[in-house]
Amino acid sequence: MAAMPSHPLTVGFDLDMTLIDTRPGIKAAYLALSAETGTPIDADLVVSRLGPPVDEELRNWFPADAVAATADRYREIYPTHAIAPSLALPGARESVAAIRERGGRTIVVTAKHRPSAELHMNHLGIEPDAIIGGLWAEAKGRALREHGAHIYVGDHTGDVRGARTAGALSVAVTTGPCDATELRAAGADVVLSSLTEFPAWLEGYAAR
Repeated sequence: MAAMPSHPLTVGFDLDMTLIDTRPGIKAAYLALSAETGTPIDADLVVSRLGPPVDEELRNWFPADAVAATADRYREIYPTHAIAPSLALPGARESVAAIRERGGRTIVVTAKHRPSAELHMNHLGIEPDAIIGGLWAEAKGRALREHGAHIYVGDHTGDVRGARTAGALSVAVTTGPCDATELRAAGADVVLSSLTEFPAWLEGYAAR
């Protein structure tokens, strides 16, 4: 992975349930996978705990020796089922714009398959400076360091761990499966109810 030049304001974002609500799309993709494979999957349960890589979720429904191939198939059908139903979360566009207005850079660091993440961003018209996929929890720290990110925004305790691994400020939002208590216990420096609060927080952060 080629490192991007560092910028005084470089902010990383998680994707699922931080920037976009992928629950409707992911639910549709899992229902299609269930129908195709004949394997019962509780898609509502799946979307209640988004964050970890798809392989980890599939282990709950498929034998271990079938997980890798099933994950590949999931990624193949994902664009057909998951892109159109997934929407930007409130404040997502405004948060990216607020960073850009200050001359900053925005990167997306996600456990999701990078081509799928790119499809989501293109569909919603959100344009980060870089998208890095296939990284979860502490592994996200590597990409954050390489891209010079000083802030990482996420909704999961795994995102907090990624930020701390990178030595970045952890800003957490409670739009995903983890509540404020869990996020603070994991080490989040800042907890916001959603990205609607991020531009004002960023203004104060930049002023300091």
